Amino acid sequence: MTNREILEIESVPASMVVIGGGIVGLEMASYFNSAGSKVTVIEMLDHIGGNMDREISNILLETYKKKGIEFELSAKVTKIGDQKVMYEKDGKFFEKEAEKVLLSVGRKPNITGFGLENIGVEVEKGYVKTDERMKTNVQEVYAAGDVNGKLMLAHTAYREAEVAVWNMLGRKVKVNYNSIPCIVYTNPEVAWVGESEESVQEKALEYEVVKLPMLYSGRFVAENEEFDGLCKILIDRKKRTILGCHMIGNYSSEIIYGVGVMIEMQLRVEDIKDIVFPHPTVSEIIREVIFEL
Repeated sequence: MTNREILEIESVPASMVVIGGGIVGLEMASYFNSAGSKVTVIEMLDHIGGNMDREISNILLETYKKKGIEFELSAKVTKIGDQKVMYEKDGKFFEKEAEKVLLSVGRKPNITGFGLENIGVEVEKGYVKTDERMKTNVQEVYAAGDVNGKLMLAHTAYREAEVAVWNMLGRKVKVNYNSIPCIVYTNPEVAWVGESEESVQEKALEYEVVKLPMLYSGRFVAENEEFDGLCKILIDRKKRTILGCHMIGNYSSEIIYGVGVMIEMQLRVEDIKDIVFPHPTVSEIIREVIFEL
């Protein structure tokens, strides 16, 4: 099953194997674990969460191990059948019982049958190639949403569509992908925006990291007795602006947009220190982290 069919089943399966430890796979694993299924996640990479900040990814992994989810990392599925999933790991072959199997290894865009090839629209790795204004290589042809493969999220598609239409009407607007938040709706939630430690290192940017447990927020302590959480912010060492923010802990999805605004507006650390955060809220964790600088 895919994430569409799995939500149509009428009873909770006793066992489930999730093939793919990306965002959707983790969300479904979280849901069915909470519902009572014995869940195993099989992932080809050596970590979960795709391009999620690795420190946050490891916290989520350990949290769900404690909740009973089994993870088989660096593993490749070889066969599915007879309520079993066979996979290869470290040169050995294993099998796992599964009443239901969720295939969550990504999607590819449907770009055939529209005549794009007839007008010469450029396609790169299966996606329609666009610039920051959503323009393709063909004049007055635009592409928005998952079809361009840039950041495959619903709210990204909304923004891309807005930018495409504005540019059609003559207003020069761009999409800033670095200020678009990403959310994983697990329990606890994970949210991030901007650069990760891995990406800033790859780009050889000068940065510093400051982080605190979410427990520095009194509201978080009151509502999350069994989990510390983490808020991690990356700062541009020269400009003193935020490069990225990564959070794990419930309410993260409701808070992260604020850091997206700070990145979009290029607010400096000193500017952010002047912002008043309401108390008591979990959002105060942003202020607490910034004041560590």
